[in-house]
Amino acid sequence: MEKGKANIDYNNAVIRIHGLEKAFDDYEVLRGIDLELFQGENLVVLGRSGTGKSVLIKIISGLLSPDKGKVEVLGEDISKLNDRELQALRIRIGFSFQNSALYDSMTVRKNLEFPLVRNRKGITRKEIDTNVESVLEAVGLSQTINQMPSELSGGQRKRIGIARTLILNPEIMLYDEPTAGLDPITCIEINDLINEVQQRYNTSSIIITHDLTCAKSTGDRIAMLLEGQFQREGTFEQVFDTNDSRVKPFFDYNFIK
Repeated sequence: MEKGKANIDYNNAVIRIHGLEKAFDDYEVLRGIDLELFQGENLVVLGRSGTGKSVLIKIISGLLSPDKGKVEVLGEDISKLNDRELQALRIRIGFSFQNSALYDSMTVRKNLEFPLVRNRKGITRKEIDTNVESVLEAVGLSQTINQMPSELSGGQRKRIGIARTLILNPEIMLYDEPTAGLDPITCIEINDLINEVQQRYNTSSIIITHDLTCAKSTGDRIAMLLEGQFQREGTFEQVFDTNDSRVKPFFDYNFIK
């Protein structure tokens, strides 16, 4: 599917990052990065494995603390939030994990009901059913409602993981390697779904990937993470219009195999 034109508000940054640093022992993963995500935008953070991409979104969601720098999410400085405030902020952020993070002992229905019951006190049975049916329809898997995760394909599990994230109507989506381990046809379907979510739910998204097809298909803007810093940023074509020896082999590996 051709990516449609996004309705991006460049006057409204829903995430602002300045001077972010993170190290593990003597290994500097993030070395003073600056980044903004705008309302309605799909921003792809691209880079090789181990470059700190997943560390970045764990810091954004408050799962890791930065060593230095400032991270503002939806107007909140996450370093100043207590546990209750951080939990309230996380409800506004959808986190699509690489492994889908479904509960194997629960049906698809129960997996989708769980975040609703946990976070929406007083929600009625009818409201739960309506929400579950709505997100399953949105990801094209209404027929799986009574199946167990073990009965689903890898692509279906990924879709259900996204549906479970969407059920709380998040304002921001964080995708961690959404096409990892999937066959090429299923990757296309997931890329299309990411774009559909952007359009249907008006989300602002950060997509962490090393898959250039995913980056090109879903990204309104690409930020390439190299050696702990964003070295190139712009459209897909702008990022790869270079003879930089750190960038060209990455492109060649993805497209010339």
